[in-house]
Amino acid sequence: MMDDLQEMGPVDYLCLEFPPGSQPGQGLPHIVSLVDRGIIRVLDLRFLRKNADGTVNELVGEQLDTGLALFQGAASGMIGGDDLEEAAAVLEPGSAAALIVYENVWAAPFAVAVRRAGGRVIAGGRIPVQSLLAALDATESEFVRS
Repeated sequence: MMDDLQEMGPVDYLCLEFPPGSQPGQGLPHIVSLVDRGIIRVLDLRFLRKNADGTVNELVGEQLDTGLALFQGAASGMIGGDDLEEAAAVLEPGSAAALIVYENVWAAPFAVAVRRAGGRVIAGGRIPVQSLLAALDATESEFVRS
C-alpha cells in the first residue's frame, strides 16, 4: 500500500453546490473526459441533498442521475461523515452537493521524481476563481488610477 502511495500524484478535493434549478449533470462529460484521458482518477465521490426543511440526505443508487451513477463505485473512504456534515452545514436549503476527491494523475511523474530526490510537498492550495477576478479588478483599478 505504501509503495502505491509513493507512485501517486497530488490528491485534491472539491465540494460543489448545485442550487435548485441548476443542472449538475452538465459537468459530468468533462469529468469523464478527464478520467478517460488519464488526467485525473476519481478516488471518492459522494452526493448530498439539503431539503427545504434543512434535513440532509446522502443520495445513492437510483436516487442519482444516471450519468452520476457512473461514479458510484468511487468510494475510497477518504470522504468521511465529518466531511459530509461540514458540507451539509454550508449548503443552502433545496441545494444538492457533490464532494469529490481525485488524484492528479498528470502530476504523478513529477511528484514521484520529487519524492525520489528526497523532496516533499509541504503545502498546497487552490485559489478560487472569484478571488482571482477580484485581484485582477483591484490591479486594473490601481493601474487606471496611476
